[in-house]
Amino acid sequence: MPHNTPLVATVVAGLVAAFAMGALAHRLRISPVAGYLFAGVLVGPFTPGIVADSALANELAELGVILLMFGVGLHFSVKDLLSVRKIAVPGAVIQIAFATALGAGLALWLGWSLAAGLVFGLALSVASTVVLLRALQVGNLMDTERGRIAVGWLIVEDLAMVLVLVLLPALAGFAAGRAQSNVDLAWMIGLTLAKVGGFIALMLIVGKRVIPAALHWAAHTGSRELFRLAVLAIALGVAFGAAYVFDVSFALGAFFAGMVMGEKQLSRRAAEETLPLRDAFAVLFFVSVGMLFDPAVVVEHGAAVLATVLIVIVGKSLAAVAIVRLFGHPTQTALAVAAGLAQIGEFSFMLAALGVRLGVLPEEGRDLILAGAIFSILLNPLLFRWLAGRHSLVKSVAAAEQERRAPAGSGERVVLIGYGRVGRLVAEGIRKSPRDLVIVEERADLARAAREAGHDVVVGNASSDDVLDSAGIHEATRLMIAIPEGFEAGAIAQRARQLNPEIEILARAHSDEEVEHLEKIGADHVVMGEREIARRLLELPGTGLRRKT
Repeated sequence: MPHNTPLVATVVAGLVAAFAMGALAHRLRISPVAGYLFAGVLVGPFTPGIVADSALANELAELGVILLMFGVGLHFSVKDLLSVRKIAVPGAVIQIAFATALGAGLALWLGWSLAAGLVFGLALSVASTVVLLRALQVGNLMDTERGRIAVGWLIVEDLAMVLVLVLLPALAGFAAGRAQSNVDLAWMIGLTLAKVGGFIALMLIVGKRVIPAALHWAAHTGSRELFRLAVLAIALGVAFGAAYVFDVSFALGAFFAGMVMGEKQLSRRAAEETLPLRDAFAVLFFVSVGMLFDPAVVVEHGAAVLATVLIVIVGKSLAAVAIVRLFGHPTQTALAVAAGLAQIGEFSFMLAALGVRLGVLPEEGRDLILAGAIFSILLNPLLFRWLAGRHSLVKSVAAAEQERRAPAGSGERVVLIGYGRVGRLVAEGIRKSPRDLVIVEERADLARAAREAGHDVVVGNASSDDVLDSAGIHEATRLMIAIPEGFEAGAIAQRARQLNPEIEILARAHSDEEVEHLEKIGADHVVMGEREIARRLLELPGTGLRRKT
């Protein structure tokens, strides 16, 4: 069997390096995205050691872009955007214009063309979805006003960048002289918008009927494998078809496929089924971006790198603070929004790659964008703690939750982790008892559903001490872990036991290994779904196997 297989070698080298650097980033409490970018640098052509195939990495990155944008579309919420539209829409537009102007100014100072400066500035204007959501979750701010403003702001930025990715080829053609007059430019832009409009119309008229019908059929077959394949076929097929037939980007096709699917009840299951593959290819996307970065640019163009980082961290932050305060929001909200947006990520990389491919942006510009992304992502957690005052905010949220959840004479306090299918049933059962229930849920849509059902909710990752503290873990008598991931449940149980040694811990598991793991780390009771189903089946009337009482 031949071992000189570049595809396998690239995937293996990328994932192994990403795991090592992602684990280091997690240990240092910074975004794993920074670790994945560094992994790409390690296996890239500019550093000694293993060199992965950059051309194959870029092909894999295209799949990563499709699945990333599909995930963005799945979680796109028109309701969330409309709730903060009065500040998110003008705020994002003004900040994009301000950051683009700063970037273009730096580009002109470096001797680039105005077109290159505009692409460079636009790439510096949009924040990373991954990094922002991570910061809001760690700060327990996802379900607060400042969190909703930041997310709505980011949605507007993402939509603006989708439009830029669509129009950039036409504008690049004009800059390269393929359009000889304003009439030609208008024709090129009009043709592009017509193609985009045709694709959107097809998705809204046909896609909204065909895609849900296909998903429902796959779900009703009872085959989890077939449903998963249906979701992936729709995401990849729509993206490829959009590029092949309508000449629009993979990103736009995948975004609309996710958005159409996200409006349906099966969207949550679709997101869960494709999450592992989306995560894997998203990691390869970031690795492929890191492979393009030449570390020598930090030495050779140190002043330009510093200026780029200052535009991302200082320039965008000052603009965001001024805009939010101008709209009458308090300083705390302005600082939190500014801190969350003071970095760049996925769309910046897509725009840089497209700009270089079209011949608009020089490779030096791409290197500066990558350097700005790496340094801003590394510094963002520190900036977020400093500007957003994470500790004081978490304490204030915890105090507010504590006051709201602990009425005089309340009985036993239960902390429930997860509001999925199992957690929802558990919560409804506890509601009928005199117990005081607090739900911890990481996903914003599930947290919103729990709050609408009348439950007290803390939004965040339950493995965080701050989130458990906000949920009142120190006063709780029982912890019920309803999430399906047994080993993640073990980490939560371990942290809860350290914070409250007397608490009773109940968890669910899907395998004997998970049961053994949870019992080993101190869970008092572990329920394995398959065992309980079998026990209940044996106890049903008519089986002749009911246990005698």
